[in-house]
Amino acid sequence: MQLHLVDGTYELFRSHFGAPPAKAPDGSPVGATRGLMRSLLSLLRSEGVTHVAAAFDTVVESFRNDMFDGYKTGEGIEPELLAQFPLAERALRALGVTVWSMIEFEADDALMTAALNFGAMDTVERVVICSPDKDLAQAVCGDQIICFDRRKRQEMNASGVVEKFGVLPTSIPDYLALVGDAADGIPGIPRWGAKSTATVLGHYEKLEKIPDDIEDWQVEVRGAKTLANNLSSAREEALLYRQLATLRADVPLKEELTDLRWEGPKRADLEALCVEIGFERFLEELDRT
Repeated sequence: MQLHLVDGTYELFRSHFGAPPAKAPDGSPVGATRGLMRSLLSLLRSEGVTHVAAAFDTVVESFRNDMFDGYKTGEGIEPELLAQFPLAERALRALGVTVWSMIEFEADDALMTAALNFGAMDTVERVVICSPDKDLAQAVCGDQIICFDRRKRQEMNASGVVEKFGVLPTSIPDYLALVGDAADGIPGIPRWGAKSTATVLGHYEKLEKIPDDIEDWQVEVRGAKTLANNLSSAREEALLYRQLATLRADVPLKEELTDLRWEGPKRADLEALCVEIGFERFLEELDRT
């Protein structure tokens, strides 16, 4: 069987910007949640989808904010979207999907933990992480744990990670530490761009293995001396950035694999929620064969 792990935060953002805005009977925004429900129903009806779980950043901040003041916060997120996070989690639970609500950790940490834990089981042929988030590329393992961009319908296995980023999945945190990740508030190291980082890490794989002295480098890149000097003077920062970019694999998830099997929606909960958000027609879509 295959296990599908859904980046609920990404899906909600995607629905917010892709689905038409809508209001519930009480006037609260519900467009993103409605779009998410339709999107997940499409996934649940897809061939080979039997075991599903989704993770959300219930609280945008996490333990990483204690490590670095510049790490991402909820600042700048549109209030209409931020207000729908609790509703979106309720909606997926009503659909019968296991939901992991992250507070101390982040959604990506839960997905990483689940991918590694369940992916190691003999009964799991493949883990499909439904997200284009580059952070999650570090979870990819051969053809057994892959990332899947549902919008573009593109799968990315380990070879795909190398093709896209120029580094192995295990080097993704090092890559993000050097290049930076604006979405997460990781500034990176000055002058280290995607191309130079891929070339250097493609050879050395880890930050610790990159020599301080350019004379010891065994790769040739443009502006190598500046890159070496910048990294040498900011190694401590680079190691912190890597720690920020490294997904945790120790999130305490209580569910067993059998708990993730989708058995259909919780009808009473779903009907009540659809009435609450003025989305009764979704029940009609659900009942279509």
